[in-house]
Amino acid sequence: MRKFICISIILFFLIVLLASLVMISHHHKVSVKQNAVYEELIETVESVSADDEVTIEFEDKKTMYDGYSKLYERNNDMVGWIKIDETKLNYPVMQSVDNPDFYLKHGFDKEYTDYGCPYVQENCDVLLPSDNIVIYGHNMDDGSMFATLDNYKSKSFYDEHKKISFDTLTSKNEYEIVAVFTTTVYSDDGFKYYEFTCAQEKDDFENYISKCKELSLYDTGVNAEYGDKLITLSTCEYSNKNGRIVVVAKRIV
Repeated sequence: MRKFICISIILFFLIVLLASLVMISHHHKVSVKQNAVYEELIETVESVSADDEVTIEFEDKKTMYDGYSKLYERNNDMVGWIKIDETKLNYPVMQSVDNPDFYLKHGFDKEYTDYGCPYVQENCDVLLPSDNIVIYGHNMDDGSMFATLDNYKSKSFYDEHKKISFDTLTSKNEYEIVAVFTTTVYSDDGFKYYEFTCAQEKDDFENYISKCKELSLYDTGVNAEYGDKLITLSTCEYSNKNGRIVVVAKRIV
């Protein structure tokens, strides 16, 4: 009887080990595939140099940069590109107004994936633009998507990565970080940062910035005034249930 129990326990742990190895192998394959997808997109954008770049007509007599137009032709849900120098954060940004969270679980190619693709909240206008453009991305274990944002808990990381590039299809823009904070969602206790997109009054903008600065993990020394244009980047933060780390930046170029 004791021998049977020992064998059963060993078999159980062997099955668990095998299942774990299968899951790890699958996760690695998915990670490699997703990295390959976005590396190809980066190469497509970077293959068009600034000197050779041609623009094409887009909405409201604006012109779309040729590097982005090649990707827009493949998926017209693309609204921009976000990048933080010297990090893995270097991705197209999507928006699906009629299906707001589509890119939570779908990649640029619209295939299902847990990695998703960075995307803009449905009530934000990227071209206008809104006073605040809220952009979401996953915090992946392999450091991809918006995992970089978690590093902003460290002031030393911020000191070396103070600026964010967020291009639309028709303009190339640079943003300076105003505040970095953590909060929770799906709770009355958390800061509903995602509710602010357009200021009806000056006070709306100032109240938003004031709350962001109040919660900020450190003083960036950067403020924003009514009339500035903002981006708010959001990803999961795992020290709290339903936690989020949020980076707010203002456009300077």
